[in-house]
Amino acid sequence: PDAAQPCPDDKVNRAFVADMPNQLWVSDFTYVSSWQGMVYVAFVIDVFARKIVGWRVSSSMTTGFVLDALNQAICQRTPSETDKLIHHSDRGSQYLSIRYTERLAEAGIDTSVGSVGDSYDNALAESIIGLFKTEVIKFLGPWKSVGQVEWETLKWVDWYNKTRLHSAIG
Repeated sequence: PDAAQPCPDDKVNRAFVADMPNQLWVSDFTYVSSWQGMVYVAFVIDVFARKIVGWRVSSSMTTGFVLDALNQAICQRTPSETDKLIHHSDRGSQYLSIRYTERLAEAGIDTSVGSVGDSYDNALAESIIGLFKTEVIKFLGPWKSVGQVEWETLKWVDWYNKTRLHSAIG
């Protein structure tokens, strides 16, 4: 669809706001070049608190890798059907896969996807990935291994969620 017409599968419509936790999650992943090859980093973000509730680092960009990040978020946050949680992502094949969409349905989470090729439709996730790439990837690289990226991602997510100043945590 063109920019003038909203995507029928997009329940968020670029309004990244939530009145409480477990109302809206956004997800995306990025890639990092390392001496061992490409490394992929996925994030699941709770829009209400701007908190990263799930993440995963992998050497392959399979459905299983983003599903691990989703499962971490589900285990950490234990959303219920009464939350009416919406999970928003881009149209990447990993997020549209049968395994991923079945897991969302099993957890009682409603799906929302942006339009094809429009980064604004997932702007909040893109913004946090941009911070990650600026504050970790570009600042600390070059990267030798998946393990090195994973360790620094772990430290950054902890810092981002607990210490970094942003409007959601005052």
